[in-house]
This record gives sequence, C-alpha cells and structure tokens, in this order.
Amino acid sequence: MENENSEPIQEFKGKNLDEALGHAEHVLKIPREKFTYEIVTEKTKLFGMRGKEIVIRAWPKKEVDTNPVSGFLDTLLPSFPLELTYEIKKKNETIYVIFDGEDKSLLLRKDGSLLLAFQHILSKVSPHKVQVDCEFYRRRKEKQLREYAQQIAHQVSETGRDEVLDLMNPYERRIVHIAVNQVPGITSESLGEGFLKRVKVFPIGKS
Repeated sequence: MENENSEPIQEFKGKNLDEALGHAEHVLKIPREKFTYEIVTEKTKLFGMRGKEIVIRAWPKKEVDTNPVSGFLDTLLPSFPLELTYEIKKKNETIYVIFDGEDKSLLLRKDGSLLLAFQHILSKVSPHKVQVDCEFYRRRKEKQLREYAQQIAHQVSETGRDEVLDLMNPYERRIVHIAVNQVPGITSESLGEGFLKRVKVFPIGKS
C-alpha cells in the first residue's frame, strides 16, 4: 500500500500508541517526528483478559524542498538595491523565510508593503506554503489587526450598523475574520475580486 506521495505504508501493532510508534521507529529507522501515521484500529483482546492492541499505519513524511525559494532569493538579492540576508527554517509543510541585513528596516516601511510583496512572490515560486518575517513584523501586525477587528466588531454589535474596512491582502483578511467571529452575534465576509479585498463586518442574520 502507498500513500498519495507514493511512499510505502506499513502497519505496526502495540499495546498502546507509544509502543506502536516505537515499533514504527525501529522498522522505518527514523524518529516519529519524521513520519506520518494514522490509527487503523484500537481494540481490547479477549474481553480485556489480554489487554489492548492498537494498529497504526505509518510512512515517512515528504521532505519540504526549499530550493525554489533559496534559488530565487540567491538570484535576486545580489542585484537587489537593498542589503538583505535571509535564513530559511522548515516546520511541517511550511517554509519560513526570516530577513535580516543592513536595510531590513526598509522592508517594514509603508506597513510592511515590501515584505508582503516578497511573501506574495515566494508563495508563487514555491509549491509549499511560505511565510516571510522580519523583526517580528508578523507578530506585531497580527496583534494590531486582532485588536482593530474586535474594536470594529464591538462597535457593530452596539450600533447594529455594518462596517466596511479598507482593502486588505489575504493574510490580513484571515486575521480579521478570525477576530471578528470571536465576538458573539457578529460575522464578516470579504467583498470584491482580486488580491486586495475589503472586509464587511455585520450582525449575524442581517442580510
């Protein structure tokens, strides 16, 4: 049997999940954080007289390839008008690009517009999800957007009147939608077409 990535799938048994995972580690010869598993069955043998048995299927995770991202940046940055360096980190199926260098502060001007442009381009270059960051911009931006979105949501809750926010990119809209929907009785939707859209905040049940 093979998974969708054509990796071989094997079954492993144990008295509990930890034992089954340990068996998989031994046979696959890789630590458990480097393989994917699913529980096939979990049952009690002979009415509980001989304990439980769990069966899992496990296969190696597909290694995230950072070459399209690093290849693009290594070609671009030597001729780019800013002095920038970068570091790539991988976690699960996501590639994280952290920018540094003498001119890193310029990436954050105009509300991080240049940094977000890198985000958009690298997401097109890589087959995997890419997140870019510099000076913890994402953390600060998310905090500001959450606070702003909840302020608007509470305002709509008090007045009953819809509010339409300024144009936002997909990353910003996602944060706003999550924050707005945490306020009881209030929801949101994106308006428009294209990369930049506005977000409408309105009471649930109101057309």
